[in-house]
Amino acid sequence: MNNSRFYKDLREYIGSNIDNTRDYEDEEILSLIEECVFEKSRDMYLSISQKRELVAAIFNSMRRLDVLQPLIDDDGITEIMINGTDMVFTEREGIIRREELRFESQEKLYNIIQSIVSKVNRSVNESSPIVDARLQDGSRVHVVLPPIALNGPVVTIRKFPEKPLTMEHLIRMGSITREAAEFLEKLVRAKYNIFISGGTGSGKTTFLNVLSGFIPQQERVITIEDSAELQVQSIPNIVRLETRNANTEGKGEITVRDLIKASLRMRPDRIIVGEVRGAEALDMLQAMNTGHDGSLSTGHANSTADMLSRLETMVLCGAVLPIEAIRQQIASALDIVIHLGRMRDMTRKVLEITELVGYREHCFQLNPLYVFDEDGTRKTDVDQPLRRTGNALVNTHKLKMAGISL
Repeated sequence: MNNSRFYKDLREYIGSNIDNTRDYEDEEILSLIEECVFEKSRDMYLSISQKRELVAAIFNSMRRLDVLQPLIDDDGITEIMINGTDMVFTEREGIIRREELRFESQEKLYNIIQSIVSKVNRSVNESSPIVDARLQDGSRVHVVLPPIALNGPVVTIRKFPEKPLTMEHLIRMGSITREAAEFLEKLVRAKYNIFISGGTGSGKTTFLNVLSGFIPQQERVITIEDSAELQVQSIPNIVRLETRNANTEGKGEITVRDLIKASLRMRPDRIIVGEVRGAEALDMLQAMNTGHDGSLSTGHANSTADMLSRLETMVLCGAVLPIEAIRQQIASALDIVIHLGRMRDMTRKVLEITELVGYREHCFQLNPLYVFDEDGTRKTDVDQPLRRTGNALVNTHKLKMAGISL
């Protein structure tokens, strides 16, 4: 119905009846649309469901995200991928399918993109064609415009559940065992520095949210992100910081590095860096090494060892330091690395919990505590639980200081 001549005529008719000098409330616009739909539908038969669909479509095109709004409102969809005006894909339960919808024009898609980014004080244009933003519900938005994107504007929306998942949810879904979850809870409460690694879509941000739920409520927590996604709801004394892009003159940029440095003057008990991607890794490590224990962060990697190697590379992006000094910094800053993965059946699981014991003889000393069992004793290897290796936690001084026993 959205592509019909009737829809377009009705949309234009409603637009002509709106006083552009007034700032309408959503309820007023909705009421006006309903009146116009019922008035115009006298000339052609429309069922009640068709009228409702028409009202919703016009309202979404005027006040929401047009044809995207039903996808945003669908709780079963976890990812929306827009490749130009007529190629829209969604992910539901790990399965990607193409949606039978399109934007009426490239201009309309551009307007929606500008509406999204402007609400979080971001800008995107031909001279600066890549931007990260978020929707009001916290969903993450990534935009790439032509000429970088050859097939038209590309928008990727990562949706998050309205109510943040808890560790109990992850246990029920088989992402982690109860024993490992209770172990991690004690480490978080005892202020171990924990780093979460994994590939794209492995659930790093979700797991970071879950771990933050174990932070004692009396602590002061500062979160630092490129675009705010974390939903830390259990901490009253929380400060949420978000980066800012440079303006059209190339000025005013606020980076993750800037925010980490600023956070150290805010008397934090813990610092949570949503994701490290570059030179800010050094500032994060230094913060962990200067009395801000219990800090949490995430990063992209294919394994625990790969994550440590990537951290070295990130530090080298922002500082000229001997590689041995960098590795010593990493070894003294991080206590635990949790590696997540996405399985062939599209489930997300904790694959490894490893203690970083230290750095000796040019090598990181890793102590695997839990590993994903692939011994084939169950029906499929993706059903295997996280199993204890039998290795004991070496560095227990933080647990003792916190009065927590394993």
